[in-house]
Amino acid sequence: MEKKYTMKLKQLALISALITPFSANADVLSFAIGGGGWNASPTGNFQKTTDPAAVDVKENLFWKEETNTYIYATLEHPVPILPNVRLISTKIDQSGSGNTNFVFDGITYSGDVSNEFSIETLDLIAYYEVLDNVVSIDIGLNIRNLKVDYTIVNGTPTTDSVEETVPMLYALVGGSPIPDLLISGELSYISYDGSTISDFTAKIAYTTSYFIGVEAGYRAQSFEFDDVSETNAKLDFDGLFVGAYLKF
Repeated sequence: MEKKYTMKLKQLALISALITPFSANADVLSFAIGGGGWNASPTGNFQKTTDPAAVDVKENLFWKEETNTYIYATLEHPVPILPNVRLISTKIDQSGSGNTNFVFDGITYSGDVSNEFSIETLDLIAYYEVLDNVVSIDIGLNIRNLKVDYTIVNGTPTTDSVEETVPMLYALVGGSPIPDLLISGELSYISYDGSTISDFTAKIAYTTSYFIGVEAGYRAQSFEFDDVSETNAKLDFDGLFVGAYLKF
């Protein structure tokens, strides 16, 4: 992985050491699994460091608002010291076609050009519940795997894939004005050597007495890369989402 986006193991160990002494866990064992649709609107641009200009995702690639999917699973337990675990998979698919002109990775695309991009994130979050009553506070560490696959067709298809794994700080703050209702804000974030990744979620979740829950809210992902894998980028995806889950 590129040295500009790698945090050393000793830095991760220090973060974990700072978090652990203040940690608390759930009173009982619980498991949840869920998913939903995220109506994300794209903005931004990207380019290889050797390209003369950036490629705009709307003007050059004709991306538009799309409904994307996410799924997750959460395990919380009462065992001291050991963190709770959440796994989140999110996939953003974007495509477009039209008459355009741009240069990417040294190749000039002109005329009728089509493209398909897939941006997948897999988050492994280890966290502790600092508070878990009327007010909820979670803090931890998110290990995110980011994979981008793309195909650009202008006569002959050009296909490539980029994959990175980065550590991110994680926090959740929420409140329960009535039992089984949680209003929360959640953030995963890292800024390192000119590059930044953030993922913010604000949501309302309600769990029924039949183990079924519903959730809705707003999510915003931002990717800002400064010479990561020889790529500069500023990409943002944001919009409303709705989902459902089972909680035991």
